[in-house]
Amino acid sequence: MKKLQEIELKNKKVLLRVDFNIPMDKEGAIIDDTKMRAAFPTIEYILKQGGRLILMSHLGRPKGKPNPQYSLKNIAQHLEKLLQVKVVMAPDCIGAEVQKLAEDLQAGQVLVLENVRFHPEEEKNDREFSRHLASLGDIFINDAFGSAHRAHASTAGVAEFLPACAGFLMEKEVSMLRQALDNPDSPRMAILGGAKVADKLGLIENLSKKMDVIVIGGGMANTFLKAMGKEIGRSMLEADLIDRARQLLDQAGETNTQILLPVDVVVAGEISATAAGQVVSVDQVPADMMILDIGPETVKLFSEAIQKAKTIVWNGPLGVYEHDQFAQGTWQVARAVAQSPAVSIIGGGDSAAAVQNLGLEKDITHISTGGGATLEFLEGRILPGVAVCEE
Repeated sequence: MKKLQEIELKNKKVLLRVDFNIPMDKEGAIIDDTKMRAAFPTIEYILKQGGRLILMSHLGRPKGKPNPQYSLKNIAQHLEKLLQVKVVMAPDCIGAEVQKLAEDLQAGQVLVLENVRFHPEEEKNDREFSRHLASLGDIFINDAFGSAHRAHASTAGVAEFLPACAGFLMEKEVSMLRQALDNPDSPRMAILGGAKVADKLGLIENLSKKMDVIVIGGGMANTFLKAMGKEIGRSMLEADLIDRARQLLDQAGETNTQILLPVDVVVAGEISATAAGQVVSVDQVPADMMILDIGPETVKLFSEAIQKAKTIVWNGPLGVYEHDQFAQGTWQVARAVAQSPAVSIIGGGDSAAAVQNLGLEKDITHISTGGGATLEFLEGRILPGVAVCEE
């Protein structure tokens, strides 16, 4: 992967793809700017080197047409406050007016392009649209790992027309995930949660060849429990994947990968803020109840394995995380991972939120900014936005 430090940036127009797709309220106020701040090392380096910085990002799903709700104007204003430098907001991401703004940009200045998804050509990776974007810059740097699994014009297409390299965030994300997959210290552990097995079939299959231990919780554990002959009451079940779950358990046995499943669970009759949970063994789930979290014995089992691990990758909550009474398992596992001496990598989403809500992020080696991108990378897929930085 070509490194940012290897490129001369002084007075160059640097087209930087960032992931500023951040949560905002109905009034457009920013709720969480974590992903913005993650790109700051790259942004600040370019500015210090005298680069003329042009930022591009998407925001939300505007369906290929301008929508004020998804404008980057508020993000540009917030960026100006954080960076303490003048930030110019472009009226669009292509066109004669934008071209002039880019040409007039001085060293150390910042231009923010309007949402690239205001044009349907962005998500189609249209070659002509990519060429128009590329015409704004001299160099393309991709620092948007969270969008790296998308073969879009602003993440991959522009690299056909400009020399490309990775930003510091992209470099760090790829390095950490490759370390977890290819050069980890043993024992190597993956903790997988979330609702559906279908979403993580490829992930489980790839990790069963790479990991020593795979911990499975959340709704997806139910299908594996059913595959082992357990009764799971009214719990969420992917009945069409029971046979596939058995195959994955057999495959893990062939590769000497230990799969840890819940031994006790928290059940309730409904999913609601007022539902009261009770702890039962996985062999005694009542027919009229649903499994909504892992139980204390499972937490103990998982935590003991976590303390032995040298490398930990975690993606997905281990219960119905939206309600506190069914989030205890996720929280306790988060604490165990934070206390572990292992190299720990959290793959975005609810598992990252759990760590951050508990104030444990400083005790985690790396929290990924990518959700889908992290999953696809761990599945062993080639990510278009990463590939263009390596060619």
